[in-house]
Amino acid sequence: MTDAAMTDASTKDAAVTTDWARLGADTMLVREPDMNPAGKWEYEDGLMLGGMLEIHRLTGDPRYLEYARANLDRFVRPDGSILGYRADEWNLDHVNNGKVALDLYEATGDERYLKAADLLFAQLLGQPRLDAGTFWHKQIYPYQTWLDGLYMGSVFYARYCRLTGRDDLWDDVALQFTTAYALTLEPSGLCAHAYDETRSMPWADPTTGRSPHVWLRALGWFVMAMTDVLEHLPVDLPQRAAVHQQLRSLLTALRSVADERTGLWFQIPDQAGRPLNYLEASGSFMVLAAVAKGLRLGYLDAAEWGAHLERAWAAGVDEFLTVTAEGWVDVNRICQVAGLGGPAQRDGSYGYYMSEPIVANDHKGVGPFLLLAAEMGRRAGSPGHRGRASDSRSTGMPSRTG
Repeated sequence: MTDAAMTDASTKDAAVTTDWARLGADTMLVREPDMNPAGKWEYEDGLMLGGMLEIHRLTGDPRYLEYARANLDRFVRPDGSILGYRADEWNLDHVNNGKVALDLYEATGDERYLKAADLLFAQLLGQPRLDAGTFWHKQIYPYQTWLDGLYMGSVFYARYCRLTGRDDLWDDVALQFTTAYALTLEPSGLCAHAYDETRSMPWADPTTGRSPHVWLRALGWFVMAMTDVLEHLPVDLPQRAAVHQQLRSLLTALRSVADERTGLWFQIPDQAGRPLNYLEASGSFMVLAAVAKGLRLGYLDAAEWGAHLERAWAAGVDEFLTVTAEGWVDVNRICQVAGLGGPAQRDGSYGYYMSEPIVANDHKGVGPFLLLAAEMGRRAGSPGHRGRASDSRSTGMPSRTG
């Protein structure tokens, strides 16, 4: 067997024989018992807790549910008020953790979580909008739609409507997705990071309003959001078919720019050959989590995506995951943060996206890893199995920034 073949075989073995879901969840229990020591209400923590709850559903291990509950209870008071939350910032990022509140309400029946969700839903009812109907991303980013916001706000919007019987809002939920897709769609079939309705931002194209580049994690947020919302949109809602088709189309465009060697994706996915571009963990795991869930729920064709998912998951284990001497899993090569405008006047250029720090164990990468590991555990059909993990050293330190 050649060296390349041996490497490929060992990578596939680690991907299949290691119970990455349990390993990842157990790592969080020990390494980060307090998910946010600074006491900030941050969206990436909800992303990570969502992964922990998926692994709870997979394994039935009560420790993972209790971890989510203990950490959310540091913010959600008995009366449902939320420590550190300000509705008047009109920030869609602040809504993301509401999905965990809904999960915990459904799991425990504790009314505090529903009351917290009520607060976040009230924000959405008052959220400023573009003329096109989509939510502003934040008060400080007026008249702008960012792909990130569909995951942060609109999936919660759908889940809350379903739980509370707000059938009058389904058209508006679907509009958030179909309109964001139309506003950001590029000729390549990919979607730009953001859109400025005023076309006044320095980063906005004066004709289209779109930002200059497609960014992997923004695409990851969007395909995860579309996959999640399809679970909740009524099957007889006319716009549901449009959301489904847009998901399939966007994933097809993503597959066309996947790295030929690994099946993973670069930070700027459609410019793989440019200097400094790199295979990025958070966005790659997000796209694969959406694919895996889409296959499980029948939204995607197994003939189109099954082999790609298995190959890319094995490559992702090799490219992005290491296991420490303590037995903890590190998720490496995560873009720490990327945005547009703001005090730093981020211009959305290629150089800007390459300039942001690359870190390990940021929840924006850990969360998608946990979600994907849960889906791959379901595919394997053996959630309790733990096999051999490759043992290597971490390439970065945990980050709580951005």
